Amino acid sequence: QVQLVESGGGLVQAGGSLRLSCAASGLTFSSYAMGWFRQAPGKEREFVAAISWRGINIYYADSVKGRFTISRDNTKNTVYLQMNSLKSEDTADYYCAAPIRKYTAGSSLMSGYDYWGQGTQVTVSS
Repeated sequence: QVQLVESGGGLVQAGGSLRLSCAASGLTFSSYAMGWFRQAPGKEREFVAAISWRGINIYYADSVKGRFTISRDNTKNTVYLQMNSLKSEDTADYYCAAPIRKYTAGSSLMSGYDYWGQGTQVTVSS
């Protein structure tokens, strides 16, 4: 079965950086777009970034453009989220996700994904 396991979260001061990783198994990773979402306490889950199966198409939420970078390493079956210049409003649980369909460009919608990781917590102190 498909498994997505996030790691790399933690506590960081405002202005700092973290790199999240999401290791995928149970699927031909290089054939799938991947996405990152986050959910802050008391808020709905929201889109952060997505990358197409080839890595050519990349999308970001406006709130993270210029600060976050999504990338993938198909040799390691892993997608990354490099987060720089972190702000207190970036505090959330971060989830990676994969669609059930192959060869897609990626999506900013939760409905575009079928498999989800368990999340990793990011806390940014001000």
